[in-house]
Amino acid sequence: MEEDTSTQINALRVDGGASKNNYLMQFQSDLLQCSVYRPKCVETTALGAAYLAGLAVNFWSIEELKDSAAIDKIYDPQMEASEADRQYQRWLQAVKATRMF
Repeated sequence: MEEDTSTQINALRVDGGASKNNYLMQFQSDLLQCSVYRPKCVETTALGAAYLAGLAVNFWSIEELKDSAAIDKIYDPQMEASEADRQYQRWLQAVKATRMF
């Protein structure tokens, strides 16, 4: 993403079922060398649809919705950058190996 946008990414916001996996979230933080933010409600697609419907009928205000975006957990990198790069290179090798099938 950084290469495509020429923008440094300092944090990643996650959602969905996989974001419940603490190991996976920490590993992403380590490999990306940035913080990963997991919200309290990981089903944000459904929540977003409900928020839009509520906004359309003036049930909520934008200010109320901003306050509801509570963070459950923040994962910060714990792996050295050199080790993260080594792990990433191994992942690239694994992807390459699977493409042979």
